[in-house]
Amino acid sequence: MQVPARIGGRPVSADDWIEVLSPFDGSPVARVPALGAEHVAEAVAAASAALARGDFPQYRRAEVLERAAELLAERTEEFAVTIAREAGKPIRDARAETLRCVDTLRFSAVEGRRLGGEVIPMDASASGVGRLGFALRHPVGVVAAISPFNFPLNLVAHKLGPAIAAGCPVVLKPAELTPVSAIRLVDLLVEAGLPADWISVVTGTGPDAGTPLVAHPVPALITFTGSVAVGRRIQDTAPRKRVLLELGSNAPVIVEPDADLDRVVAQVRQGGFSYAGQSCISTQRVLAHVDIYDKLRHELKNAIGTLRVGDPLDKDTEVGPLISAAAADRVETWLAQARAAGAEVTGGRRDGTTITPAIVADPPRDLDVYRQEVFGPVVTVTPYTNLAEAIGLANDSDFGLQAGVFTADIGVALRAARELEFGGVLINQVPTFRADQQPYGGLRDAGNTREGPAYAVHEMTELRFVMVSA
Repeated sequence: MQVPARIGGRPVSADDWIEVLSPFDGSPVARVPALGAEHVAEAVAAASAALARGDFPQYRRAEVLERAAELLAERTEEFAVTIAREAGKPIRDARAETLRCVDTLRFSAVEGRRLGGEVIPMDASASGVGRLGFALRHPVGVVAAISPFNFPLNLVAHKLGPAIAAGCPVVLKPAELTPVSAIRLVDLLVEAGLPADWISVVTGTGPDAGTPLVAHPVPALITFTGSVAVGRRIQDTAPRKRVLLELGSNAPVIVEPDADLDRVVAQVRQGGFSYAGQSCISTQRVLAHVDIYDKLRHELKNAIGTLRVGDPLDKDTEVGPLISAAAADRVETWLAQARAAGAEVTGGRRDGTTITPAIVADPPRDLDVYRQEVFGPVVTVTPYTNLAEAIGLANDSDFGLQAGVFTADIGVALRAARELEFGGVLINQVPTFRADQQPYGGLRDAGNTREGPAYAVHEMTELRFVMVSA
């Protein structure tokens, strides 16, 4: 099945095509055109023209987002199957992602309705007496959006929804491994009333399509979700642009001795291994108090044995494949390094692109499986003796996206909230939880912005001060 890209409201093909294959069994899903710099320039020109027309007012933008949410809610299964096929995401998780995307569009519509400015109290100073001051929010300009493979629908919506609400046309470069969901979402937005040339989708590789998009002088803002290395390279390439980055993590969770261990095990079982751990906030580092370390480690080892691994289109599958053979190679290598270093590794057997869930007990702190983002079905378990040590272990990371704490002590919870250096601290919840309306983002190598429609809309607008003198 050939799926054309979109530029300026028209379908676009190319001489060369990218084969989109199932990560599970390599079966063909679709073919999309391999576009390059000339297509990017055409897409940016179309977005600039759409912005210059100024014929897509705020109320209509909100109506489009509201209608798109309604249409998507009616087609949940269709979109979920697309996600499962191209991303290898278990169908139960793909359905959940589609429903989250409905919410993201709805929250974006709300922001489209209420986007406004503010009144400035001019007479708060002697020089301002007799003057009226106010600030208006204006679209920042054309937005360049680059999205990752792991949430090929909802993370695209987290870029497109706020941009539409803010009044910014978009050039979207989806991940070449999972472009079909993004194209179909844009088709749905157009069906809902979006001007056909408002969003262009340029399919292609990072070097051929992504790099020219970042380097193009017109986009005023770049929003990127992906690896730390690519994100930092984008910052360096576009120093004069507003660059919004959502990057990596090796999310920790602290388990105090008074925690409900049944609850902890159930949540880590889900948060550490759903979608084979391919989430920025997948639970990766479990920090367990020495009083409960052995018990928790034992129960987690038992829990991973109950996870159903296999075909993502099977309704009972909980853990599907890694996105590619290269990704499976990396995870397999890191697990081998842990074994060679003397860490106890339970699970982690490979079959093609699938790796069974693995628990790594107390690995050396310098190993990749502990320090880096695994992005695979792997959880490490590390003992600590007191809360100060646990917080120190959690903070000892290049990342700072989200952290979790399980405790029955409100004092411990409040101390952790103060001292954990993360964009989000979740009490009695694994760090894998995300509500689409929350301010989501991190510190250090986790990124530099906050997503969630209310926060992204502000990033995509600029304040313009107006003063009226009598």
